Amino acid sequence: MFLQLAVAALALLGPYLYAKLRYKRFKQFAIFPQMPPSLLWGHLQKLDVFIKAGPPNGHPDLAFVAMHEALGRPPIVFADMRPFMRPMIVVRSHEVAEQVAKAYPDKLLPYGMPKMPEIYGHMIHLTGPKSVLNVHGEEWKTLRKRFNTGFAHQHLITFLPVILEKAAMFIGHVEKFAQTGQDFSFGFHSANLTFDIICSVVMNSDFGAQSLDSPSEFIRVYHDLFETYAEEQMDLPWFFTPLTEWKRIRLSKRIRNILRGVVRNEFDRRQIETVKSRSVLSLSLQDVNTLTPEVIGEACDQLNTFLFAGHDTTSVLLSWLFYELSRTPRALKAVRDELDDVFGADPSPSAVREKLLSNGGKDLVSRMTYTNAAIKEALRLWPPAATARVTGTEGSGITIKTPAGDVYPLDGVYVYNCQILIQRDPEVFGETANEFVPERWLGEAGEKIPPSAFRAFERGPRNCIGQELATIEARVVVALLARRYDFVKVGTGELSLDEAGMPILNANGQYKVVSEMYSVSP
Repeated sequence: MFLQLAVAALALLGPYLYAKLRYKRFKQFAIFPQMPPSLLWGHLQKLDVFIKAGPPNGHPDLAFVAMHEALGRPPIVFADMRPFMRPMIVVRSHEVAEQVAKAYPDKLLPYGMPKMPEIYGHMIHLTGPKSVLNVHGEEWKTLRKRFNTGFAHQHLITFLPVILEKAAMFIGHVEKFAQTGQDFSFGFHSANLTFDIICSVVMNSDFGAQSLDSPSEFIRVYHDLFETYAEEQMDLPWFFTPLTEWKRIRLSKRIRNILRGVVRNEFDRRQIETVKSRSVLSLSLQDVNTLTPEVIGEACDQLNTFLFAGHDTTSVLLSWLFYELSRTPRALKAVRDELDDVFGADPSPSAVREKLLSNGGKDLVSRMTYTNAAIKEALRLWPPAATARVTGTEGSGITIKTPAGDVYPLDGVYVYNCQILIQRDPEVFGETANEFVPERWLGEAGEKIPPSAFRAFERGPRNCIGQELATIEARVVVALLARRYDFVKVGTGELSLDEAGMPILNANGQYKVVSEMYSVSP
């Protein structure tokens, strides 16, 4: 009897589940531009095909680029990632991206759409549970307000002496490699530099990230933790990699214990010292009268976040910037000519340092016009990070409108402003959308580019809090290095040479390369 009932139930349930699945795959989001989905796998198989057709270990964004191209480059594309995650809208149009970032309609989401919890849940050991990246609503507003003052440009520029001090160690490493002719990883050393700067500016601490022979315990543990993420091929749930997850838990606890001590020490110093520290952490504690465990935990989460996002973003920017300058001789010459004009003919670090400190860094901001354009262009071509946003549940009424006037509901999907698509859109940047052209940001040409088409630090209320620090660091490093050294890429992206061993210019004024560079999986 039981067997007969079970068979009858399955006979009824099977068609119901099949009809439900067909609805979800083929009808629920049929309004969106998309590739033909699979009944079982949605668009996962299509994405896998595009990923495998791309370069080795290529960033998933390259698959989204290929998908958009295959569909004729619509302003948005639907990607059904179920059952592994919620369906996603991948945005190519800067007009649509602006609606997403600025919380359309803003009465429903006054502080912007919350960021995708799966990503920051996966990164919780690097950012902490109450990171400003992950919280939303009033909680996010309170946190952002607390740290905004410390990351304001006029405050950060006062840290020029500290930034220059840390940069001197970086130059020392580069000088050693220049003298010996030894190949080295620019990204590794620039990451250590930016880590040192972040530690000093944010929490008034020196953990010796650039002391390669004797790194501190904090640096060793942090590198070990960061490496557990760098080695991943994809963001898998913890139960797929339990040993890795256990390692992350242990390492993050050690880091957190050290950061708790940093917070307590900074709080104690504020109570005792007449001249208060100007660090971001110190400013965030100025209205705190009692150092509760909740306050310490929240501060540690933000320190973790700033360390992770700040050092990685800026080192990626510096690596791509010097790579593009090394293969674009007219741009490198323009940068060097501008530096001669701003800092004088002496390219030595000491001369540049003296000039910077003599007027509080005003030249750094107001006169490095072409350098700023080169930095912005490197960020346009090679954006360091991106985020997906969470929309409302069914019936929320949140929609987007394409430039053609088509309106799409966003209930039940993630929205991903794909920076590499938006910032390389030929509809905005023309035939040179994939070329390094700093001049596009200068004068009337720059004024014609819609502000919403540049999203390296995203836009809207949830834009990157550390963008000013990143660009100040980049200007300082360019001022110190660009005239003193020539950098040559080794391996992927290296220059093609003619029979005489000389680099070959292409039609766009860049040196030809043996193989094109591309972004890799994080």
